[in-house]
Amino acid sequence: MKENEFVVIPATEEHTNYADQICDEMAESAKARGTGIARRTPDYIVKKMLEGKAVIALHNDGTWAGFCYIETWSHGAFVANSGLIVNPQYRNRGLAKLIKRAVFDLSRLKYPEAKIFGLTTGLPVMKINSELGYEPVTYSMLTQDEDFWKGCQSCVNYDILMMKERKNCMCTAMLWDPEEKAKEIEQKMKEAEEQKQQLNEERISKVTRKQTLLERIEEKLRNSLKMIAALSITLVKLLQN
Repeated sequence: MKENEFVVIPATEEHTNYADQICDEMAESAKARGTGIARRTPDYIVKKMLEGKAVIALHNDGTWAGFCYIETWSHGAFVANSGLIVNPQYRNRGLAKLIKRAVFDLSRLKYPEAKIFGLTTGLPVMKINSELGYEPVTYSMLTQDEDFWKGCQSCVNYDILMMKERKNCMCTAMLWDPEEKAKEIEQKMKEAEEQKQQLNEERISKVTRKQTLLERIEEKLRNSLKMIAALSITLVKLLQN
């Protein structure tokens, strides 16, 4: 990817003319994978843009390059970054990672207390999610909102999902939990403080040992000087006699 080749920004009304192209590419991509979310209509994509719940990537020549949007579940307790798509002519150039980072940041901005999750069979997406801090989880840790699971009905693996009572399927579930991340940060800060305190104690211990050593050397010097002084006095007396 060339520097400044793409711009990834929140989608707005001025980008609604890309909705048809985005939907067509989403459908083609899902067909090629044999899995995917329910087909979205251009009106749905436009709605996400107007709500400020989507990001779009544009090539510096104005060509549409990629897209992703936000969906909320369980009254905003869960957020999913859905519909990630990259224009075929711009794939394998690191653009998906930029889009995922942008929509993740937008999700955190709009829903700071929500758990962000995803279901995917794609290894590249799993890798990107891992880099963002997502962790693999069981399906039971995801939203139990029925509307979300209805979105799986168009997937070829839907029968497997239902046969396993929505406990697992071909997709890997990944979750970013703000409470858990806050605990991790708190723990890391605590460990850093403990390490800092340990280093300070070690430094103080070294200084103390050095001071003790100097004191012992000074004591020996004083004793040596006293002995020399005593010998000198004795020598003078002998010479006087």
